[in-house]
Amino acid sequence: MTTQNSRLTKHLGEIYDRNPFVKLLDISVVKFQEGMAELSMPVISGKHTNLHGFAHGGSLFSLADTAMGAACGSLGKRVVTLTMSMNFVKSAGPGEVARSIGRVIHNGRTTMVVEAEIFDANEKLLAKATGTFFVVGYFEP
Repeated sequence: MTTQNSRLTKHLGEIYDRNPFVKLLDISVVKFQEGMAELSMPVISGKHTNLHGFAHGGSLFSLADTAMGAACGSLGKRVVTLTMSMNFVKSAGPGEVARSIGRVIHNGRTTMVVEAEIFDANEKLLAKATGTFFVVGYFEP
């Protein structure tokens, strides 16, 4: 990893550490690589759960969206979500930790296409998402 990539990774980590929405959902950065970001979120009863006691789809959707945006950020691009879809495969319950890996599929000048998968602690797939992101600027750490 180059010094510039190390600075960008450090800068992105700081941004996500102080982001109010990321903090609200207890999302943590696990790691960044070029074109990839891995994030995790504990499933907390009464905070991330629906009325049936399982992880709320919106909380998992937010985790995937954040992981995909972070993957774009790992390439130095600031983005906003244009469109996103998600397939839910399996539920997660309170006390479990959901882990999302976002990967850039297309790194365009104005748009980026990204995918994310969410897994439980046993590496079982919980959900798969794809999204298109609009490039609004660049990170300059």
